[in-house]
Amino acid sequence: MIWLTEKIEFPDYRYTTKEGIIALGGDLSVDRLLFAYKNGIFPWFSDDEPIVWYCPFKRMVLFPDELKVSKSMRKIIHRKEFIITENKVFDEVIFNCKNIDRNDGFGTWITDDMQQAYMNLHKKGIAKSVEVWLDNELVGGLYGLEINNIFCGESMFSKVSNASKLAFIHLVQSNKYSFIDCQVYNNHLASLGAIEIERDLFLKLLKNNV
Repeated sequence: MIWLTEKIEFPDYRYTTKEGIIALGGDLSVDRLLFAYKNGIFPWFSDDEPIVWYCPFKRMVLFPDELKVSKSMRKIIHRKEFIITENKVFDEVIFNCKNIDRNDGFGTWITDDMQQAYMNLHKKGIAKSVEVWLDNELVGGLYGLEINNIFCGESMFSKVSNASKLAFIHLVQSNKYSFIDCQVYNNHLASLGAIEIERDLFLKLLKNNV
């Protein structure tokens, strides 16, 4: 396993483990995180671990033309009960993503250091959020990095049914992005039209858009 130094660089992709880990260590500075995402690499680790950097062999992505909006979701959107905003309460969105109870097992990976790192990215205009409101209460949302015309999704949350789906659909239908990087497979995003592609293809698409 390759450990990073203070120099902002990552090893060649051939050193990636079968689990998709490309390196350990380093830091979560704005410059390193931005360099990582531009090269298809993202951090994912727990409090009791060093920083773990991933570049998996399969990448979950969604192309806007492939978005699937169910009849039931179209009805919810048409009723206009929810208000959707962008970048109004980024800190609250990431706080909820970190602390909300989940059934998917992915609720604990946002450490305090990760939370602060993405708040720093938001202050630089790189990390963005989508918020979903019901009766003036924040009930769902998502956040990630905007790198040119790609959105690198990080996490989402819902306090009421379908709130995170509404945030994601809004993001895709904003027509700002060539594709959404969803990182790793999950059923929730697959139901919305996200698919897995080979890493080589993902990196080619990434290079052409950043």
